[in-house]
Amino acid sequence: MDKFKSLGVEDYIIKALSEINITNPTEIQEKAVPFLLEYNSDFIGQAQTGTGKTATFGIPIIQKMDSKNPHAQALILAPTRELCQQISKQLFKFTKYTTGIFVQAVYGGEKIDIQLKGLSRPTQIVVATPGRLIDLLDRKAISLKDVNTVVLDEADEMLKMGFQKDVEAILKQTHKNSFTWLFSATIPNELELIISRYLSEDAKRIQVNKQKNMNEGIEHQYFICDPKFKVDYLAHFLKTQPGKSGIFFTRTKASAQFLSDKLAKMNFSVVAIHGDLEQRDRDKAMRMFKKGSFQFLVATDIAARGIDVDDLAFVVHYELPDDIENYTHRSGRTARAGKRGISIAFIESKEIKRIRKIEQELAIRFHQIK
Repeated sequence: MDKFKSLGVEDYIIKALSEINITNPTEIQEKAVPFLLEYNSDFIGQAQTGTGKTATFGIPIIQKMDSKNPHAQALILAPTRELCQQISKQLFKFTKYTTGIFVQAVYGGEKIDIQLKGLSRPTQIVVATPGRLIDLLDRKAISLKDVNTVVLDEADEMLKMGFQKDVEAILKQTHKNSFTWLFSATIPNELELIISRYLSEDAKRIQVNKQKNMNEGIEHQYFICDPKFKVDYLAHFLKTQPGKSGIFFTRTKASAQFLSDKLAKMNFSVVAIHGDLEQRDRDKAMRMFKKGSFQFLVATDIAARGIDVDDLAFVVHYELPDDIENYTHRSGRTARAGKRGISIAFIESKEIKRIRKIEQELAIRFHQIK
């Protein structure tokens, strides 16, 4: 833990980190945490999902927080309900040895009255999806006048999901009186436009080399098969992993439900989460999977944002993702806390070029399974 000490992190936060097995800072934490602790400045951090971004912005926010002020001082925007929940849970753990610092997550899919009740109590850190925050602002249920730090987490995903107008509406209210910290795997042109409008020209930029982001404990594999028999080959693979849990990723909601139904008919313990399901059904499925009531989970990339499950032995790419960032995000669900895991893609022969591109972009090596 001397490494976190050397970054300027206080002992009470280090103690909380050690209890959840965060003992060595990641590259983005090493580069960004000292700067964010020392300076009041706009900031842009470009790093993949799974590189420890929550602690990167969470540690400085908590350490600089005025616990005597009961009003919201930090606002964190995230693209999905699941990611909001994950961030708020982590921040709650980071604040274990603080006094008077409270976190509230607000997002769509839950009754707004429950969240209004939470906001009526002292709340210094608000984690929100853009749409729900706009609803709360319209109701005058939350004030941003004391907010001094706004974090945009997975900013590129927020734009992909159509939140640009909401994000800009929020930044119009906050950017003149607060500092904006933006974290994103990629910086597309639309995001550069937001940066030029709402962040200072001298905003500090840190980019983590994405070739260093992939967990070395993951073994990357691929298996070439006829798509007509893909489910059968997948079932065979699962029989070689007795008692182990894993996640299967698909590109579409229809594929997720199709795969879940097929595997269930083959007597596998499986449940699905995707956008066509009611939010309460998605939450129930995730709870049961985390508790071990189901051995396998089928998920789309968007539905899986924020999934944080221990002891996943493998990740299956039933369909390759549309972009390389999603491959990193998917694969990062396994091999956590120093363990090893498998990331296996079931592909058609024509997709071998995409495997080679992922290898090149991420500096990894796939092993073909025959």
